[in-house]
Amino acid sequence: MFAVIDTETTWSDEVMSIGITVSDFDDFALADKRYYILTPYKDHGGMYANTLYVREPDMECPRAAAMTDLRDFLERNNVTDIFAYNALFDYRHLPELQYLDWYDIMKLAAYRQYNPKIPRTADCYGTGRLKSGYGVESIYRMLSGNARYSELHNALTDAVDELEIMRMLNHGFNAYSRAKIMTNNSITT
Repeated sequence: MFAVIDTETTWSDEVMSIGITVSDFDDFALADKRYYILTPYKDHGGMYANTLYVREPDMECPRAAAMTDLRDFLERNNVTDIFAYNALFDYRHLPELQYLDWYDIMKLAAYRQYNPKIPRTADCYGTGRLKSGYGVESIYRMLSGNARYSELHNALTDAVDELEIMRMLNHGFNAYSRAKIMTNNSITT
């Protein structure tokens, strides 16, 4: 089992919500999920504060209580690997989870050699990475063919969408070895 996580932050860069999904590489089906809204940060405002209650939270509580529950949730689901889109952002905002192995979905989704839906005409660096248009919304639209898709910027719905990106890319765990960002508590590039 692995987890996909997403956070939303306040104007002052504090985590105000955390969404997490659990799945496996056999079918990428959603096996479990949790959504936390953190107090008092939920009241501090942020670019996406208006989407906090698009989904009912499993817990609305202080950060310490959410992290205790989240660690228990991961343990119950035998999760040791966490995936996120632009994972360094979430990794840095969640030091309580840095004991796990972290992987960046974007490190496959934004590269021609791992994403067959990147058009041949797309402007890419010599490494194969798109020069622009590699955010969640653009990649989801590219993979799904749904030009109307719009990222909601709710931590739980975004985690579900990022899991769907992994499903559409359909790479096994071994392909993500190049996307690992954390080894022995040091960030790799």
